[in-house]
Amino acid sequence: MSQPTPPTGNPSLPTSTSGSGAASSTAVNAGSITTRRELLNWRNAVFAIFLLSGLCVASWVSRVPAVRDSLQLNTAEVGLLIFGLSAGSVLGLLAAAWMLARLGARNGMVTSIGTTALGLVAVGVSASVFESFPGAFIGLALVGFGMGSVDVMMNVEGAAAEREIGKTLMPLMHACFSFGTVIGALIGAGASALGVDVVWHLIGMAVLVLIGAIIAVRFIPLRSDLGDADPHVPVADRPSWRDRLRENLSVWADMRLILIGVVVLGMSFAEGSANDWIALAAVDGHGFSPTNGAIVFGVFAVAMTTGRVIGGPILDRFGRVLVLRACAVMGVVGLGMFILAPNDLVLYVGTVLWGVGASLGFPVGMSAAADDPKRAAARVSAVAIIGYCAFLVGPPLLGLLGEAFGILNALFAIMILMVLAGLAAPAARERVRR
Repeated sequence: MSQPTPPTGNPSLPTSTSGSGAASSTAVNAGSITTRRELLNWRNAVFAIFLLSGLCVASWVSRVPAVRDSLQLNTAEVGLLIFGLSAGSVLGLLAAAWMLARLGARNGMVTSIGTTALGLVAVGVSASVFESFPGAFIGLALVGFGMGSVDVMMNVEGAAAEREIGKTLMPLMHACFSFGTVIGALIGAGASALGVDVVWHLIGMAVLVLIGAIIAVRFIPLRSDLGDADPHVPVADRPSWRDRLRENLSVWADMRLILIGVVVLGMSFAEGSANDWIALAAVDGHGFSPTNGAIVFGVFAVAMTTGRVIGGPILDRFGRVLVLRACAVMGVVGLGMFILAPNDLVLYVGTVLWGVGASLGFPVGMSAAADDPKRAAARVSAVAIIGYCAFLVGPPLLGLLGEAFGILNALFAIMILMVLAGLAAPAARERVRR
């Protein structure tokens, strides 16, 4: 059996004749001996987890109006219901380090997506069958917990795969999440148009994402550095989960890591705030119709996804620091054009620059955090927690600022954080250019 060619960009990676791309449970550690096909299967499995995560989010979001009508909620009550999702997400983020240490990345991701699937079922049954607000609230808390914890773990796993393969892949992984949200939104819109009840739609999506996750993780190698049990290492010689948890928490004292977190914080704030407020800002701030406001959001989403699809080769060509600074400049300029737009053309151009500018901060932060292979899992987990906290805290904060100063003026807060992200960009410099 001939040995396969090592993947481009990592010539030092040894090859092995073991394995043929089938699902494998072989334990793999940093510097592992792995065939090219196994590496590609690992990469594709992580792509699938990101896509399934996007499907979960969009499945709920696409049926919010139907759930509201079933439960007969007013706007304030809808906000309270969604608080269950946010609260669950925060708990999931906080629990992710413990789950990584206790379960490992592979089992942890399945557990998290299984929790999300259970939550989707609970939301559907509570809204359509029992018309129970508390039941829907608990279901959304489960959805949030699963999404918050899997977000950290899939970024940890993605960074490990990227490091082994030797190419910048995190932007494309996050683009897969965006693709998942688009697919989930289209499925939700189709279910709504066909009159499919919320309970059957959400049960169907829950089964789909759970089966998909179980299949995908079979192609993810077991790695003791990510907390997976290595069958080749005696139990007595394995670090305890408490030791791994202590290692996960110790990285918060690393100032360089905190600066990487500042990059992720600023860019995540720009992305999450746009997801929730850009359409409303176009309507209330610039007098757009609701339909055109939705189009503005669509333009932003397309710009974000495009930036992530093309970002990998650009990062490999020019390096993280230059690209992050360029993104920060584009984001600040785009925000300024959006806020001060004298006409529709300027507003749309500003939206595109805003989207592209915010597209690479989070995935590049994940890659930068993983540069230290000995503590990659702990570092990526810490930076992911910072980023997702920005997603959760940013939109409500802008709401408070918008109530006090107007929604367009509130967006200046995003510009400040993007400037800070650009200034902190040198912390993400590659230790070794690929």
